[in-house]
Amino acid sequence: MAVAINPYRPLSARVLEVRAETPSIKTFRLEPAEPLVFAPGQFIEVTVPGVGEAPFTPSSSASDRKTLEVTIMRVGRVTERIHALQPGDRVGVRGPLGNGYPLEDFDGREVVVVGGGCGFAPLRSLMYAFFERSDRLARLIFRGGCRNDRELLFREELESWTARADVDVKLTVDEASPDWPGHVGVVTTILEDLPVDAAEARAVVCGPPLMMRFAVKKLAALGFQDRHIYLSLEENMSCGIGLCGNCRIGPWYICRDGPVFTCDQIRKIPGMAI
Repeated sequence: MAVAINPYRPLSARVLEVRAETPSIKTFRLEPAEPLVFAPGQFIEVTVPGVGEAPFTPSSSASDRKTLEVTIMRVGRVTERIHALQPGDRVGVRGPLGNGYPLEDFDGREVVVVGGGCGFAPLRSLMYAFFERSDRLARLIFRGGCRNDRELLFREELESWTARADVDVKLTVDEASPDWPGHVGVVTTILEDLPVDAAEARAVVCGPPLMMRFAVKKLAALGFQDRHIYLSLEENMSCGIGLCGNCRIGPWYICRDGPVFTCDQIRKIPGMAI
């Protein structure tokens, strides 16, 4: 049974498994001491005692109430220590925090999910939710891009999705190795022929800021409405509860009021380039 979580109090969590995804990215499967029930799109703070904490969106299925996975790039002091963790070690987890994707808004709709680079991690959790309720979607399309195939997250799993009847998957890389069998080019090049009614379809975009900017521009050119495009922002999040002010954008704090926003919400903020 889920319990109310104090957003200030980290739960102890045991590291069950560590998987290297790329040279700089690992996935950690954690077992919290108490159930930590999250919705796709929400995030948690992972604490390394004596070092600090950092926010990450779970990459695993929200239906797993006993364990969760976070996929983390090594980019700084906290993530450096997290990457040194081994099965049996313990960390703190705080959350879930922020909002999630409004799954009910996708019911009955054609849905296009666009991921880039590390954005595959939070989208993986959302895709699991869509697979579980695929009978409620009119169509599900996944388009993913990465700088090169060596940095492609969850490659085997993504390739397995192509065999599913309930999702249309196409992947691309900017630079291909000799054994890459797929498309080559930036992610917008595989958005050209989306078989959807863009005016009514829903889209989800997650990835590096530049990729998101051009993907949104492409979707808008195809006829997607800004209020139907969901973006996941993670810039400058720190405390996770809107107190430190690091992630303030216009009237919102990304950690408290997001990290999921619609494109029209973002466009109303002066100076926000999207």
